Amino acid sequence: MRALVLSLFLTALCLPGTALAAAKANPNIKGWEKGGEYDRMFDPKEADSLKGRVLKIVDVTPIPGMAPGVALQIEDKKDKSVEIVHVGPKEFVDLGAIGLKEGDQVKVAGAWVEFDGHDVLFAVKVKKGEDSELKVRRTRDGFPYWSMTPEERQREASGE
Repeated sequence: MRALVLSLFLTALCLPGTALAAAKANPNIKGWEKGGEYDRMFDPKEADSLKGRVLKIVDVTPIPGMAPGVALQIEDKKDKSVEIVHVGPKEFVDLGAIGLKEGDQVKVAGAWVEFDGHDVLFAVKVKKGEDSELKVRRTRDGFPYWSMTPEERQREASGE
């Protein structure tokens, strides 16, 4: 089972291609880069998680001029509220790697950010079932995987 999770993790990291070697040079993640205005909103001290059902998978452009991203509308299992989760740039995020679709039950870990007058969860990882997980940021500091080189992502995946 652990091998399956690692395999899915590595697949999710590698599928977008090696064009992310120099993330700042990739116009398809413009505005999502480490240290940019959007990224600076992430505060690991605001870490939290939620469980619920994916109502909708949507494209999102959080700040004008940013490359398109992927967001989830999730109905919180506890109180049935609808929460918005920003997952990452569309160029990088491959929800198909874990087979995620509308109606699926998920657990999302991330950090709450007040964004445009609303609370939004910036995802660190999205977990579907026991064996399928998509990690998009480092848990300890929120460093976005899309800003890492393929070699750095490989080290993260292996736990080095």
